[in-house]
Amino acid sequence: MRTCLVVDDSSVVRKIARRFLEELDFQIIEAENGERALDACRRAMPAAVLLDWNMPVMDGHEFLLHLRRLPGGDLPKVVFCTTENGIDHISRALEAGADEYIMKPFDKDIIAAKFQEVGLIAASMPA
Repeated sequence: MRTCLVVDDSSVVRKIARRFLEELDFQIIEAENGERALDACRRAMPAAVLLDWNMPVMDGHEFLLHLRRLPGGDLPKVVFCTTENGIDHISRALEAGADEYIMKPFDKDIIAAKFQEVGLIAASMPA
């Protein structure tokens, strides 16, 4: 089973994302900040990362820069999921190595569509 690392300082957002992603046949690992997420990636590199931008300790942008430098860190598909909707944030995320970008609040259909776009789920997968 493929794994998805859900990185968000909100336990509510992690719980909602977990429910949606488990329905899409992902095993979920959670982290409340970028530092914990890097530790999780060093233990076992996930197939996907659903990543918040604004978090304490280490934000999502800094995490992504570190992730992409790890051995195998180029492999996970990273989908930023944040309230930051400025073109500068989106550009910075994509330049740092994000594969997609979605806005909060999100629903299962939005996550399914973005995960399909980056090749994590098949087009025929029910959303």
